Amino acid sequence: MKIVIVGGVAGGASAAARARRLMEDAEIVVFERGEHISYANCGLPYHVGNVIPDEDDLLVQTVKGMSRRFRLDIRTNSEVTAIHRDRRTVSVHDRKNGRTYEESYDRLILSPGARPFVPPLPGADLKGVYTLRTIPDAAAIKAKVDAGGVKRAVVVGAGFIGVELAENLQARGVEVTLEEGADQVLPPLDSDMARLIETELEKNGVRLILGSSLQSIEKTASGLAVTAGDHAPIEADLVALCIGVRPETELAKAAGLRLGFKDSIWTDSHQRTSDPHIYAVGDAVQTWNLLDGKETLLALAGPANRQGRLAAGAIAGLPHAFPGVAGSSVVKVFGLTAAATGMSEKALLRENVPYEKVYVQPLDHAGYYPGARQMTLKLLFSPVSRRVLGAQAVGPEGIDKRIDVIAAALQLGATVDQLSQLELCYAPPYGSAKDPVNVAGFVAVNVLDGLSRQIHWHDIGCLPENALLLDVRTPAEYEAGHIEGAKLFPLDNLRETLEELPKDRPTVVYCKVGLRGYLAERILVQHGFTDVYNLAGGYQLYEGVRGATVPDLPIDCLGYARS
Repeated sequence: MKIVIVGGVAGGASAAARARRLMEDAEIVVFERGEHISYANCGLPYHVGNVIPDEDDLLVQTVKGMSRRFRLDIRTNSEVTAIHRDRRTVSVHDRKNGRTYEESYDRLILSPGARPFVPPLPGADLKGVYTLRTIPDAAAIKAKVDAGGVKRAVVVGAGFIGVELAENLQARGVEVTLEEGADQVLPPLDSDMARLIETELEKNGVRLILGSSLQSIEKTASGLAVTAGDHAPIEADLVALCIGVRPETELAKAAGLRLGFKDSIWTDSHQRTSDPHIYAVGDAVQTWNLLDGKETLLALAGPANRQGRLAAGAIAGLPHAFPGVAGSSVVKVFGLTAAATGMSEKALLRENVPYEKVYVQPLDHAGYYPGARQMTLKLLFSPVSRRVLGAQAVGPEGIDKRIDVIAAALQLGATVDQLSQLELCYAPPYGSAKDPVNVAGFVAVNVLDGLSRQIHWHDIGCLPENALLLDVRTPAEYEAGHIEGAKLFPLDNLRETLEELPKDRPTVVYCKVGLRGYLAERILVQHGFTDVYNLAGGYQLYEGVRGATVPDLPIDCLGYARS
């Protein structure tokens, strides 16, 4: 058996190592057009920021080390330029020696990856304009910053790489403007959760220009000028285009392989293409959402590694199926972490999937143990099946742990009832007896069981005129800031003041984060108040997401269909 692999990094390198572990006698040839066979491209922004100062630390495997350990024929600086399916060969251009030759295969694995998207706009090819996808890309940006000539930078695109690069440039003393065509940073998140990250970016000196697409880049006497939307040109010494990536499928397309979603390479669940002798993995391959089965693209290292492993296994006679993706992701932004898994609220609305949501703001570990920090966790779930549909969280500590737990539960088809009963590790330095994951489950179960009726931050502005808004916090909290029009009825005195409240008006209660509001809601309901609602996430969330985009919901703030 001769296996030829086109492309290294995550998918190709993973496939090569797995193939050797399963087939000791196979001949395995790996072609990589660059000079590095396996590197951590997720670490590139941190190399620019000197968090990872040594370029070699980004190398997961060296050519020499991987060749020796796995007995691979690795040929770097070698670009595969054509696939000849009729005779099962590939054409290879040896960049070092300037020659082209053909290499035969019994099975071919394509891992071409994706290339940074560079829009066809004026100035996108000017000197001083960079993309960030490879180690040479990072080295070029770092060298320019190291030389001391970069005082101002514009990062175009506020996805994961763009946000990380903005933080790392800011840490190097560069004045950074982060420009994004969407109306929020980190577009995979919902606007309310992204707003918490936007506040953190602005607090740390990053200027945000949102909802304005890049128009042009011009050379000036002092450097570059970036124009976005109708904003005045932004002066910069360096411009980084982090607008996203596009799958590299020219090779597959020229070979007549079937293409899929957005011109990506189509594969079955075993990573086999339309040619039974050819497999494909990684960023160039279409996949599907494991919740609704719809085709999608996901340029993340985790799925690419797993796909490489599966492709090699299928060739070796172990045809395990790829289950699809949940889109689990995490990003550090200065002092905060943001993470998500499953479907977002805007995706559920777009796909017309019925859902409900809750917000909780617990501490990352026991409050009596020093250093406890508060997080914001948003849980999305089905009101019919009660199944978990997605989750997002933002906070300084413990975010990845909670979203990882929910990601596992989601992929196993868990309901919010099961989430509430998960038995998770507890010790004061690490968590609480009621973990944030459990708490989110508890609140969701209460909503579905009819014990709590919620309104959300975006509903406050559309309450009916006769609605009564009650602040059940303490007088000191109320004086420090409250929702306009709210009347103070502290929770601990609520039972004694019930006669002052009319029972024939819609009543909305709120506290700091939602817990005291729920307690107030239960008191009112059990004393004959029939139209009571609790503000999910409380005053803290309401204030924290101010300015976020209001979701286009088919129902009004009290749960009735919009006219």
